[in-house]
Order: sequence, then C-alpha cells, then structure tokens
Amino acid sequence: MNMSTRTEARELQAAATVADPRWAAVAARDASADGRFVYSVRTTGVYCRPSCGARPARPENVAFHASPEEARRAGFRPCRRCRPDAPPLAQRQAALVARLCQAIEAAPEALDLAALARLAGLSPSHLHRTFKAVTGLTPRAWAAAHRARRVREALDQSALRVTDAIYDAGYGAASRFYERSGEVLGMTPTAWRKGGADTAIRFAIGECSLGAILVACSERGVCAIALGDDPEQLARSLQDRFAHAQLIGADAQFEALVARVVGLVEAPGQGADLPLDLRGTAFQQRVWQALRAIPAGQTASYAEIAERIGAPSATRAVAQACGANPLAVAIPCHRVVRRDGSLSGYRWGVERKRALLAREQAGGSAA
Repeated sequence: MNMSTRTEARELQAAATVADPRWAAVAARDASADGRFVYSVRTTGVYCRPSCGARPARPENVAFHASPEEARRAGFRPCRRCRPDAPPLAQRQAALVARLCQAIEAAPEALDLAALARLAGLSPSHLHRTFKAVTGLTPRAWAAAHRARRVREALDQSALRVTDAIYDAGYGAASRFYERSGEVLGMTPTAWRKGGADTAIRFAIGECSLGAILVACSERGVCAIALGDDPEQLARSLQDRFAHAQLIGADAQFEALVARVVGLVEAPGQGADLPLDLRGTAFQQRVWQALRAIPAGQTASYAEIAERIGAPSATRAVAQACGANPLAVAIPCHRVVRRDGSLSGYRWGVERKRALLAREQAGGSAA
C-alpha cells in the first residue's frame, strides 16, 4: 500500500469514527456513557471508558467495542487510568460511601473527617467531596441526621430518661442537643416523649380556585399547607401527621393568615413572607431552600436542583424531597419539572401544578 493509499485509508477511518455518535461521547468525556461501550486506541494498545481523562486519541486510531470483553478479545488491555474493567466510578464511590455511613452509624462516638478519610484511604478533602456528591450531605451533616434519628428512637423508649436518651444517641452534651431540639424534633424532648400532646396546632380549611385548602400553624410558623378536593380528607391527613397534638380551630387572627396563603394560590408569583415551621431531614431542608430560590414563572429540573445543592447524583433523592414537601406553594415544588420540561407528579395533583405554573407565567391569576 503506497503512501497516498494509506493516507486515504486513515482519512476514511477518521471520518467513519467521527460520524459514529459514540465519538461525541468520547470527545466530551461523557460519564453517562460509561457502561454502554468502551473504545480502544490502536497506537497505545489499550481500551478506555468514554469518560477517560487521558489525552484524546486521533479518531483514525479509535475503534468502538460493545463491552470490555470484546475489546480484550481484539487484543487490547484495560487503561490503568480509567480502569474500564472495574465497576463504574459512581458505583465504586457509592459502595465506599455506604461503608462509611455504616461506620458512622456503628461508632459509639462521632467520627471526625480525618478518621473517615483514613478508613476510606482518601485525603480529607477528596472524601468530603465524594461523600457530598453521593449523599447530598457532608459527613458531619449525615452524622447529625443519624444522631437525630437515634434520639427520636431513644425517646420513644419510655424506660429511658430523657437525658439518657440524648447521650445514648451519641450527643456528647445534653446542652448541645437542647440548643437544636426544635430543629431536630420540632418540639422539646419532653413534648416528643408525650407524643406531642403539649403541642398546639391551629388550623383552618377554606376554599380557593383550586379546591379545598388547609392551612396549619404551630408556635414556630406555618407547618402545613395542603390542597385537595375533600376537606375531610385534608383534616384527617393533618390529624395523622400530628397524631397527639392539640388541634385548635381558627380564630379571626388566624383567618387573616389563611387569606394570605390563599393569595399565594391565586397569584403565586407575588410571593409572601410567611413564618414557616419546616420539619425535615438536613437533605430535605436543603432541597426546600433551593426550591424557594427558583424565581416565579421559571422552572428547574430535578437534576438542576441536585446540581444547585452540590449533589449531582442525588436526582432521585431530590424528587423524593419534593414529594415530602408539606407546604404547597410556600415551598414551590410545582416549579420542578422533568429534564425535558414535561410535568411530573405533584403531591396535590398534576392539574393543580399546571394551573400554578400557568398563573405564574401569566403574571397573575388565571381565568
């Protein structure tokens, strides 16, 4: 084969490679393509994941393979940098973080970042980034959420004194827990032990253009806003959520608050400075805060919210946090849509979600 023929053959091979849609994934180092195929490089004799960070190969030297086994049968060896013969990086990181979460939960005392880094064989900064990317929380926040769950479980054991329950949950000092008991329990430990019997919840059920609306408020702020077709069902749901609390009907002052909430439904783009009593995990709180930052009339995908809270792999967890939102409209989970812009599920009905978005985009109340 003469020089011109070889040159023509390389050019044809390069053109064929570039025309293959898999080349775009390789050129972009697209991690989402990992596991779908691998590519080999003739000049180095190795095969790689699409996301490999090695120096880009010339397209005429690249061939695509459906699997690592196919690439090995063709005579190529795995790249030492991207390890295409090992589980995907995301899977390895998830397994590592799962082991660390187990270590956090099994430790009698809190493990600091340095101790976790030694267990993982990573630097503290690398571990911190990896842990947050997988769980959406820092190791410290994860440990705090675990202690909060343990203290709730311990308080449910009537044989334990409140102080013993706090220490058994891993808090080094009772005073440290009491400083944040409102955030952890939504009430004092004694009130929690009594099943919230000493907690007063004021509520009212009214009507708005989207059906029945329930508004409930604790001493800390609005703790429930729900929409529905059946007022009695809304009331039962509130009773189930605050099973042992003292539910009190509305008075004239509370009716004014309800009117402000109804105003949010009728003109959701106007916003309202309502005092809120948000009770959720640390991750849910971060998601809800990100939702409140979405401007009226705009939308964001679940993946975009995950990116904004620093947890790009936690899209499913973001969707679950949206579904757990107890405050319709005040926490605008109706502004979260699928990646393609289509409407996904909504706790209070997709048609209500569509109506709220239409009102915001129109700048006010819909006809």
